[in-house]
Amino acid sequence: MIEDLLKETEERMSKAVTALQNDLMTIRTGRASPSLVERLPVEYYGALTPLNQLATISAPEPRLLTIRPWDASSLSAIEKAILKSDLGLTPNNDGKIIRLVIPRLTEERRQELVKVVARRVEEARVAIRNCRRDGINDLREFQKEKLISEDDFYLGKDEMQEATDKFIKQVDEIGRNKEKEVMEV
Repeated sequence: MIEDLLKETEERMSKAVTALQNDLMTIRTGRASPSLVERLPVEYYGALTPLNQLATISAPEPRLLTIRPWDASSLSAIEKAILKSDLGLTPNNDGKIIRLVIPRLTEERRQELVKVVARRVEEARVAIRNCRRDGINDLREFQKEKLISEDDFYLGKDEMQEATDKFIKQVDEIGRNKEKEVMEV
């Protein structure tokens, strides 16, 4: 019973780590990467659709992204979505393809991006701690219902804390790597 609860809690913590990794992929560094825009929501026929479901995104040069929509009528919607996003990029549209030139990051912009990374890492830590809190509350419920003993409760609580520490360490490492990547000139 405790093992099942621990496994479920660790799965939730793992999902928080995965969400952080996906989130940090969208923060731009000095290089052009399709992951920068592929999950950008575009209003397409009244529904928000990720850009990678509407177009082919490629990086033919280190500082250039090209977006080739499958449906030419979605070109203006994609352009609007890029302008509305917090990427700070201006799309160049030639009627068939959108080009995004990725400018070099200024030192000031790098510092801002490091703050964004730190904020998202902290959000992931909070999500992991919330998973731990929920798991410990479930353990308390088990103890109240006499499904587990007090010793089992404390043993489970310690194991829950070990899992939390492990995942928070992962999140911190991911954050440090992304900060290093952002600050790289």
